[in-house]
Amino acid sequence: MADFITKRSEDYSKWYNDLVINADLAENSAVRGCMVIKPYGYSIWEKMHDELDRRFKETGHKNAYFPIFIPKSFFSREAEHVKGFAKECAVVTHYRLKNSEDGKDIVVDENAKLEEELIVRPTSETIIWNTYKNWIRSYRDLPILVNQWANVVRWEMRTRLFLRTAEFLWQEGHTAHATKEEALEEAQKMLNVYSDFAENVLAIPVLKGVKTPTERFAGALETFCIEAMMQDGKALQAGTSHFLGQNFAKAFDVKFLNKEGKQETVWATSWGVSTRLMGALIMTHSDDNGLVLPPKLAPIHVVIVPIFKKQEELNIISEKVDVIIKKLKAKGLEVKFDDSDQNKPGWKFAQYELQGIPVRLAIGQRDVNNNTIEVFRRDKLEKTSVSMDNIDEYIVNLLDDIQKNMFQKALKYREEHSYKADTYEEFKALIEKGGFVYAPWDGTAETEARIKEETKATIRCIPLNQPLEDGVDMLTGKPSKQRVVFARAY
Repeated sequence: MADFITKRSEDYSKWYNDLVINADLAENSAVRGCMVIKPYGYSIWEKMHDELDRRFKETGHKNAYFPIFIPKSFFSREAEHVKGFAKECAVVTHYRLKNSEDGKDIVVDENAKLEEELIVRPTSETIIWNTYKNWIRSYRDLPILVNQWANVVRWEMRTRLFLRTAEFLWQEGHTAHATKEEALEEAQKMLNVYSDFAENVLAIPVLKGVKTPTERFAGALETFCIEAMMQDGKALQAGTSHFLGQNFAKAFDVKFLNKEGKQETVWATSWGVSTRLMGALIMTHSDDNGLVLPPKLAPIHVVIVPIFKKQEELNIISEKVDVIIKKLKAKGLEVKFDDSDQNKPGWKFAQYELQGIPVRLAIGQRDVNNNTIEVFRRDKLEKTSVSMDNIDEYIVNLLDDIQKNMFQKALKYREEHSYKADTYEEFKALIEKGGFVYAPWDGTAETEARIKEETKATIRCIPLNQPLEDGVDMLTGKPSKQRVVFARAY
């Protein structure tokens, strides 16, 4: 199967696309810029969905659903918001079709124009805050902790499966609070939920930080983010959590009576991750043989491939396998037994490596006789022979080791590709190598824009909990108080 995948060293972008398509994760659709997520790819997204949903509910959030259509006038109420999304909006102008005069085609009915155009949801702050106005009267109605699982549309011109598509799936949390302190705490809490999920489930090490004013979410006072490094040294924004202040509450006149009976304006947050995490997962861990999945996200943990020539051999092997499957399922593992005779074992091995199944077991008549089984671990492409007696405990421990190894491997790569630069010449040379470059910045949007224009590198984040460091900006020579993280990014 690896014959269909371009090597990373030859063309990283083509390798990614080949892997997504050949591993049966997704494909381009008939609608330009949109994708079809295939069952195997969607099963991985479902794992992400379920784990995140559990974490959201543990922190007190509840799911709701809001309309996909947003009145155009809503966007004009928050100036920065409309400025940030105006160029990406899909707009509904009519509500009916009709037959053309010659009867050969279907055309838009010019008499069915909407009184007000509707925006197809690029994000939901406006429609949700218009709704919250009806929900909030007093401090007793706060906080509101709501999450929505939905699809959104952002009319991207240059698309890539999972990473950037005109329509994608995501979750968006929208919360309302009585005080600034509560809202800030919420935004940072959800950032920590995302970082823990990324590191302990996706096995992706991330940097936590805040965005510069230029890179903030449109309408936010502060955007917290997690940034991950892909195998080509580029950064990928893996999640964001926004402190919205009172901007949206003011735009939609959402107020409440406090305990003293005085009216106050509500404080807000929003936060989200999307199917872009699928792209992060692929580009962080996978290799030239295909997908490499962390066990906590694998739809199938173990695949068992019998080696046989005659039906009698398969019958004997199957009896042993039945016992093994019961043991593994009792440990909560998903197991597949591929006893089909349509493809040879070698083909099956390559197919399951391509799909990233963490552990493969192979068993033949000789293994039955010796009471052993061949165990192959996908992350290291290593195999060993193990006794069948304690195979369930062995596999549980092995999956735990695979999860930890994948994180440590990614962390090592990030550490080996993180640098410090003090001069602009040094900075430009390091950016060409790829990776994260920690460099002093004078805090101005002008310097940030010039560096981006000249090097294609952006400030990915101002790291949280990083000590202040007096220095001088590498480009302007002006004073700098802290190093920020630059990288080229997806």
